[in-house]
Amino acid sequence: MIASFPTFVAVFVLLILDIGAQDTFLAAVYEHAVILPEKTETPVSQEDALILMNENIDILERAIRQAAKEGAQIIVTPEDALYGWSFTRETVFPYLEEIPDPQVNWIPCQDYHRFGHTPVQRRLSCLAKDNSIYIVANIGDKKPCNDHDSTCPSNGYYQYNTNVVYNAEGQLVARYHKHHLYNEPQFDVPKKPELVTFNTTFGKFGIFTCFDILFHEPAVTLVKDFHVDTILFPTAWMNVLPFLTAVEFHSAWAMGMRVNLLAANTHRASINMTGSGIYAPHSPKVYHYDMETSFGKLLFSEMDSHPRASAMYPPPASWSAYAKTIKPFPIQKTAFGGFVSRDEFNFTELYESAGNLTICQKELCCHLSYRMLQKEENEIYVLGAFTGYHGRRRREYWQVCTMLKCKTANVSACGRPVETAATRFEMFSLSGSFGTEYVFPEVLLSKIRLSPGKFEVLKDGRLVNKNGTSGPILTVSLFGRWYTKDLTSSSNGTSNPPITYMLIYTLLLIITALLNILII
Repeated sequence: MIASFPTFVAVFVLLILDIGAQDTFLAAVYEHAVILPEKTETPVSQEDALILMNENIDILERAIRQAAKEGAQIIVTPEDALYGWSFTRETVFPYLEEIPDPQVNWIPCQDYHRFGHTPVQRRLSCLAKDNSIYIVANIGDKKPCNDHDSTCPSNGYYQYNTNVVYNAEGQLVARYHKHHLYNEPQFDVPKKPELVTFNTTFGKFGIFTCFDILFHEPAVTLVKDFHVDTILFPTAWMNVLPFLTAVEFHSAWAMGMRVNLLAANTHRASINMTGSGIYAPHSPKVYHYDMETSFGKLLFSEMDSHPRASAMYPPPASWSAYAKTIKPFPIQKTAFGGFVSRDEFNFTELYESAGNLTICQKELCCHLSYRMLQKEENEIYVLGAFTGYHGRRRREYWQVCTMLKCKTANVSACGRPVETAATRFEMFSLSGSFGTEYVFPEVLLSKIRLSPGKFEVLKDGRLVNKNGTSGPILTVSLFGRWYTKDLTSSSNGTSNPPITYMLIYTLLLIITALLNILII
């Protein structure tokens, strides 16, 4: 009996935890039209910085209260939502607070002097506590350093783009420092990618920010190794057609990684910032894209707390299985090169209203079977293939198979951004001989709309339409990221953590869990 006591305790603890567990939860995300500072060329006082941040929090507060009133258990707000993004290291400093490690067990609403001047953290904590809701927010963290640290910045502080999470009691339960910065000279890159998770009665959550989603660390690791149920994703995402509009790529990432994603974007139409959503592994649940107004938007959806246990959970796809076993369709003699942004694709035109096409570039061959409802004379489509280092940086390795509408009826315009289309497809089937297992399926319709429930990924890696004729299509794409081919650089945060670090981190999690069981 004595020897079996630890096992009995462990089972008892799991039963107790399971009693409070929920199968579903109500999620909310808020797309916020940020009130920006009038000037960012010279530093403002800490008092003036707080005035601006409180103006933005006033707006967030209304969204938070409404979300709580509707029964939401968690709300995600955007990156840069409190003060914007156009800063230097000096001018952002008055907006920063010191954010402690969540292990300190801190409720700022009750003990706001514990870590110095923290009025923003106090207010967010009180909003969470008073409304009994988890709040995800993006603020700035400052960490003092000294001359003994050879990398210490000249002002004596590291400055981080930071996500914080407060639970329904107002306690700080998560803090994440953004690793992959994108034109953010005001912030520093953490020395290692942080892998931040926390548990609730409605699932296990992971968190990262904006540009992080395009890299293996921390994004893929949180899903593949830490088995989170839901990713929380504050972002300030500028839409880039044809593959990287927010709603398009974020929904595709959720499907490709087979995980829930709660994405809250900043709203600033003048610089193409819009597009928030709540995405399940099998399909988008709700999304918002608005380039016409200057207003924010609150979204809700019920989500599976543990999507892997859901009947709707999609099976894994073997992305190259179909493409590598079929005989390629005849490659057209009229294949031509064209650019999507800075990336040179190989294209072939869809001349007929129905057909089977193959286009290759290096090791990647893309196959398309299609049938248009009616071929519009003034619209042309191409099948394209690209494999290589992407964009100006030439560090991240992409593999893309795409069927896309050209901007004009001249093939020289293929690859340029286009937002409207009239052509519908009765059938399409797109596949590729990918060298990576990380592929994200995208279908984008005219006027930047998604197509929930109208397409699916088969086990053999084919992206196909279902439930009848499609809406007017801008692009059907399989967007692949071959992370192991990336050119890593510690300066831009693309390096992967050493295996020993990952092993130590995993062992610490196991030891902590065992200690918690023994203490109970």
